[in-house]
Amino acid sequence: MCKISVIIPTFNRAKYIVEAVRSVLSQTYSDFELIIVDDGSTDETRETLKPFLDKVKYLFQPNKGVSAARNLGISKSRGEYIAFLDSDDLWMKDKLGIQVDFMENNPRAKVTYTEEIWIRRGIRVNRRERHKKYSGWIFEHVLPLCLISPSSVMIKREVFRQIGVFDESLPACEDYDFGIRLAKRYPIFLIEKQLIIKRGGHPDQLSKKFWGMDRFRVKALEKIMDNCNLTKEEKRLVLKHMREKCQILAKGCLKRGKIDEAKRYEQIPQRYE
Repeated sequence: MCKISVIIPTFNRAKYIVEAVRSVLSQTYSDFELIIVDDGSTDETRETLKPFLDKVKYLFQPNKGVSAARNLGISKSRGEYIAFLDSDDLWMKDKLGIQVDFMENNPRAKVTYTEEIWIRRGIRVNRRERHKKYSGWIFEHVLPLCLISPSSVMIKREVFRQIGVFDESLPACEDYDFGIRLAKRYPIFLIEKQLIIKRGGHPDQLSKKFWGMDRFRVKALEKIMDNCNLTKEEKRLVLKHMREKCQILAKGCLKRGKIDEAKRYEQIPQRYE
């Protein structure tokens, strides 16, 4: 056993993966294992990682998506706590130590996350107000958008037995889906320190690959309406955001001449009213 299992999913990120790995191996806290799940990379990822193979557990699978990669890592992990790092992001050297210390001293804290530094196309950018992070029971705050970055969380292993793992049927917004399930079941404690660097703006990011990312968020909202025992107020909040997202999608479909698809999105909220 080790205290923390760190899981890095990666796909064709040879350009970034070494920096991510080094940011983990240079942590001031040392009781962890590092699992890298290569999701079918066809670039130089495997070759790039050769110098680290004596320090990490390297797993390869045919390309199945980031959710399947994270889930494989979870299934092969041994730690009491689980942390994720996207292969284009970086950790500050005291990230693990600060989080595990907080959680060991606060037994109610089954999930923690941290503030972030954002880099877009190599330039540091400021967080918008809608990305403000909250602490505690934050269900209402995670419904508009993905507020909980996988690269920032540390999660007690038992949590996955309660809420499940990442949804492999979602090609994108799997972090949004996972985040709303987390926030429904647990208080999520914010550590108000910028302990990760999120690097974005890459041409291969999922947000650039798919039109209408709200399609997948709507599916996540349908799931939680169908499968979770929501309170009356929680249902009201979920339905509010479902209506907003479906309206945006319907307008986008109409602009593209997809009349039937627009009608389908208009009808989704009606099933829950």
